[in-house]
Amino acid sequence: MNSPQDCWPEPITRVQSLSESGLPCIPERYVKPPSERPWSTKMDGCDDPEDSIPLIDLGGLLLGGKDEDLKRLTMDQISVACREWGFFQVVNHGVRPELMTQALEVWRQFFKLPVEEKQVYANSPRTYEGYGSRLGIEKGAILDWNDYFYLHYLPCSLKDPNKWPALPASCREVIEEYSFEVVKLCGELMKILSVNLGLEEGYLQRAFGGEEIGACMRVNFYPKCPQPDLTLGLSSHSDPGGMTLLLPDASVPGLQVRRGEDHWVTIKPSPNAFIVNIGDQIQVLSNAEYKSVEHRVIVNSGAERTSIAFFYNPRGDLVLEPAKELVSEDRPALYQPMTFNEYRTYIRRRGPRGKSQVEALKSPR
Repeated sequence: MNSPQDCWPEPITRVQSLSESGLPCIPERYVKPPSERPWSTKMDGCDDPEDSIPLIDLGGLLLGGKDEDLKRLTMDQISVACREWGFFQVVNHGVRPELMTQALEVWRQFFKLPVEEKQVYANSPRTYEGYGSRLGIEKGAILDWNDYFYLHYLPCSLKDPNKWPALPASCREVIEEYSFEVVKLCGELMKILSVNLGLEEGYLQRAFGGEEIGACMRVNFYPKCPQPDLTLGLSSHSDPGGMTLLLPDASVPGLQVRRGEDHWVTIKPSPNAFIVNIGDQIQVLSNAEYKSVEHRVIVNSGAERTSIAFFYNPRGDLVLEPAKELVSEDRPALYQPMTFNEYRTYIRRRGPRGKSQVEALKSPR
């Protein structure tokens, strides 16, 4: 007998198929409550430079720059971004723009394949690996307007390229090269975050498991939506892992970051930039010096959108808790110890729920 985690609670409908059917209204399963709809809260456009996530040039730090003042300035910019926003964009990061373009293009081609070819990779809630269209296993849940493909890159024991799409023909090769380069960049960012917290350079990497970290990719496909004011491409949530590098669709903005209680900022992607955000596990390790921040995705009726989220996570069986160096009598440990596997299972059962997941970890007072 299958366990509840082996299958979804209801038959899966591909959002892309709904979109391409030409339906004038979205099914009730995708209609958000009024308070969660994108136009129910204050949103700022993506053209206001005063109200957008910081854009940081990493060239002076990562590409062999000799200017020490510039290095200190860049470190300070990252520190402020982590403390005040939880999000920032990076350019001159060392990943070739051509590879970034290739990565998005192979996934666009994958989602254009006939549904029966994609269905070969259909996923289950046990690992989420493969082609999917929902998060969480709550029966009757209101769903998001997206399809996705989720795959493991690290640890090697979970990595199985045979589960990656065989079409288009270059897909597996591009995934491998892209993932290798992004893991390198994440390792450099971890050093910067550690130093900015006043910790030893390798602290966060060791806390994540050293060379035995987890890394996975979720490719998001947001089809055209006939009623974008009633739904979301991805509900409000903070990322459960350590750190996320998002390769966005530069031509179709959709990511929004919460700023304050009821205020959402639409991010305008910069050319050849990654969007970096702090995950819940770094919030825990930093004792909330750095905070993971709620974000969501809006959809539109005129254009589809593809993005690649790369998650850099702790090893699943390691217990994570606030760094001892960041705990004092004046600032006690805010979070209870928990492994990432335990936390991830908790979230996968419930689906996206704003910041309620990490808040539930807080130590009783």
